[in-house]
Amino acid sequence: MTTTLSVAARRGRVRPGIVLSTLLTCQLMIILDVTVMNVALPRIRTDLDFSATGLSWVMNSYTLVFGGLLLLGGRAGDLFGRRRLFLAGALLFTLASLAGGLAPSAGWLLAARVAQGIGAAMAAPNTLALLTTTFAEPKARMRVLALFSGMSSAGFAIGLLLGGLLTAWFDWRSVLFINVPFGLVIVALALRYLPEVPRRRTRLDLPGAITATGGVAALVYGFISAAADGWGAAATELWLGVGVVALIAFVVLESRSAHPLLPLRLFADRDRAAAYLNMFLVPMAGMSMFFFLTQYLQDVRGMSSLATGFAFLPTAVAMFAVARLIPRLLPRFGPKPVTITGAVTLAAGLLLLTRLTTDSAYFPLLFVAMTAIGLGMGLAVSPLNVVIMSTVSAEEAGAAGGALQTLQQTGGALGLAILVTVFGTASRATGGAPADALVGGVTAAFAAAAGIAAVTALVALTFRGTRP
Repeated sequence: MTTTLSVAARRGRVRPGIVLSTLLTCQLMIILDVTVMNVALPRIRTDLDFSATGLSWVMNSYTLVFGGLLLLGGRAGDLFGRRRLFLAGALLFTLASLAGGLAPSAGWLLAARVAQGIGAAMAAPNTLALLTTTFAEPKARMRVLALFSGMSSAGFAIGLLLGGLLTAWFDWRSVLFINVPFGLVIVALALRYLPEVPRRRTRLDLPGAITATGGVAALVYGFISAAADGWGAAATELWLGVGVVALIAFVVLESRSAHPLLPLRLFADRDRAAAYLNMFLVPMAGMSMFFFLTQYLQDVRGMSSLATGFAFLPTAVAMFAVARLIPRLLPRFGPKPVTITGAVTLAAGLLLLTRLTTDSAYFPLLFVAMTAIGLGMGLAVSPLNVVIMSTVSAEEAGAAGGALQTLQQTGGALGLAILVTVFGTASRATGGAPADALVGGVTAAFAAAAGIAAVTALVALTFRGTRP
């Protein structure tokens, strides 16, 4: 059977290098916006007169919409055309970034962030599906999936670095404007070089779309509420309850639907089911590092936003290095030892951070820990993309990619909510000076995160020992 890539290449329309660069750059741009605005928040609050509570929605509005619509975006690409959904999503994300950079008011900026989330949810799952179907040869697919994983993971660290640079050199609006030239180039290259993928002749599962989107959005909102107001808050309990009920209804509907939004057979394979679970757990453990270390470096060690961004450089470099090595490691060792090694390394890095004090220097403790976390996350996550996507049929690649990224986003949100609660409890118990209380809280949070990382190692033990 001739692959999409080979057919398009013979027509002179596809250049594999350009296709790969276009899709990976889009994924990096989307992931950057999860963290890139963190260091710009104080200036945004001053310029647009945000309230203390309203400011958090600059981040949460993007995360909420992005996470809630990923499943729908993936399946819509299967039905209506992945290239079409990718182009529409990338263009919407670009225009929303321009609108956000021009925002004259808080409401305008939040509306732009919502539009960015919609565009990201359209483009991201179809980016992964297009990679899977375009690069169909097994070794090429493994290589591009590893690069995709490395780009996605390192994007969180690069976002902090880029946000610090742009905010220090220009102003907060440049954090959004930077997306515009990259987005326009992505759309132009995609229009010229991205191959068409045959659409699937079926119907959109509207009941599944409503319950899945509503359920994930309610859970993400509940996790955000838990991080802000605590697990006992009425809003937290309400939205988490709504999310759980909606997702139970979604599973029941999918088991009975002739055209499911998320085919439950994707979870029938033991390796893929374990990979999906770890795709949920690894962000729970690892993403907290960015949140808590940013506070520690700025509030305890007195680093500027620019210096804080550069402090995460070892993590980003380690993730990229692993992405380059995965195509060699996986054929030789298989996903099981690679994922276990990554989970153990991640846990070790997080345990090192439990040794932080108010006087800890960047070298060697922080440097070694952040490098270990970067290596661990890269090794623990990169094989999961390959396990999940390498054996998925072309017709279900969008749904599989949407589920993968949905679990990744909700895992990070839930993990942060849990660890913020641990942080707050430990901070109050520590007492004393503000710096001492903060250090007591972050070290307790890192201990809990290390425990979650250990669970990912146990899940990885269930992988079959076979090599891909």
